[in-house]
Amino acid sequence: MDIITKQSSLSGHIQVPGSKSHTIRALLLASLAEGESHIYNPLPSADCHSTAAAIPLLGASVDFGTAAGNCWTVQGAGQSFHLPDDVVNVGNSGSLLYFLSPLAATLEGWSVFTGDESIRRRPVDHVVDALRQLGAEAHTAHPGSSTCPLIIRGPVKKPCRLTTAGSVSSQYISGLMMAALRLDAPVELELTDPKETPYLTMTQRWLEKVGAEVHISADYRHISVKGAGLFSGFDATVPSDWEAVAFPLVAALLTDSEITIDNVDFSGIQGDDAIVPILRSLGADIEEDREKATLTARGGKKARNGNGRLSTEACPGGQLHVNLSGFPDAICALAVVAAFAEGDTYIEDIAVCRRKETDRIEVLQKELGKLGVAIEAGPDFMVVHGHSPLLADGAANPSFRIHGGEVESYADHRVAMSLACLGLALSDDEQVKVKGAECCSVSFPRFYPVMEAIGADFKEAQ
Repeated sequence: MDIITKQSSLSGHIQVPGSKSHTIRALLLASLAEGESHIYNPLPSADCHSTAAAIPLLGASVDFGTAAGNCWTVQGAGQSFHLPDDVVNVGNSGSLLYFLSPLAATLEGWSVFTGDESIRRRPVDHVVDALRQLGAEAHTAHPGSSTCPLIIRGPVKKPCRLTTAGSVSSQYISGLMMAALRLDAPVELELTDPKETPYLTMTQRWLEKVGAEVHISADYRHISVKGAGLFSGFDATVPSDWEAVAFPLVAALLTDSEITIDNVDFSGIQGDDAIVPILRSLGADIEEDREKATLTARGGKKARNGNGRLSTEACPGGQLHVNLSGFPDAICALAVVAAFAEGDTYIEDIAVCRRKETDRIEVLQKELGKLGVAIEAGPDFMVVHGHSPLLADGAANPSFRIHGGEVESYADHRVAMSLACLGLALSDDEQVKVKGAECCSVSFPRFYPVMEAIGADFKEAQ
């Protein structure tokens, strides 16, 4: 499906889906539990359905309930948790691949993991190395390959200690932490270069919920996890997804809009909430109401200063420097808003973004470049040379050159949503066509109709 997106003004209330990261963790832990678990406000996305399809292979089951789907019931495998009955196809979900493979390594026998074309390009050599350090066998199916199919033979052996970089992804670290739930000895992890650390804290909270003892050093280089043995089913409510909040938030700030995002998670355990102070440093009009759990964004003529102009002028040295190592999935939304902010935005420590669904650094440089955005990029950084549509005095900015065009999503959900939001901010004689736009269902099902309900002009190309 291709989407045409045009200038829009947004208004009203919007609620984003539940967190993908929380939903997948909840499903996997519920599958390990003895008895029934209830997961409220789950994200019914492609990645979460891939997880729900995988856990019956291990002895658990999932009931999606009513058509509304606001509660999923998991019958845990508990003591009957077993080797996968078949090859585990994780679809497009890197989280599922990296979480479940270490769990499978606690079982005696062979497990095989594969996925879609994107997954079969993502590295697993770091998982292979970690599992081998723990005494399991691990191989890639193709000699000399560093990607799936991944073949594992467990079980892991004592002592459960290993050293790994942690810079390729935090996800397999979380998987190793989860694996400790099935072991009668603590798992000790030494990370030489930890990244995406808020997600490790998220995993810690979930493991503590089911009775594990988790210790993480202040610098995230030392992690110890001791399981508490078999645990019972639980009830949990999935909070709203900050990674999804970013897209309506950015869309509102770049247009003549005022929207309120409801049911926002202010717990502080989703690293992507850091996007709010970043946007405020550019002059964004964003108001939090923690009591009501809402976030209100005003852009353009609806901003309280009357123009909503974004700029790096108030940043140190007149440049915005953002270290995204803790929340790299924000790169797509941030790159788009930086394109409309006067000044240079340096997005740094993002090597992991080259190993996501796509090489997001390369893709953003190429696709935003088609629309007139000037971007420089290196192995682990990106510099967006942005221009506001307005000068400081409110007059039209002659340096603003962003225009419409046809762009590719590369089947990357965050790329698709960010490019669609960009089209809302162009002049009324321009439009953006996003090819392969249906991929947003990976993390934000019904993104386009949900945004249309608050005024976004999205139409399917004929």
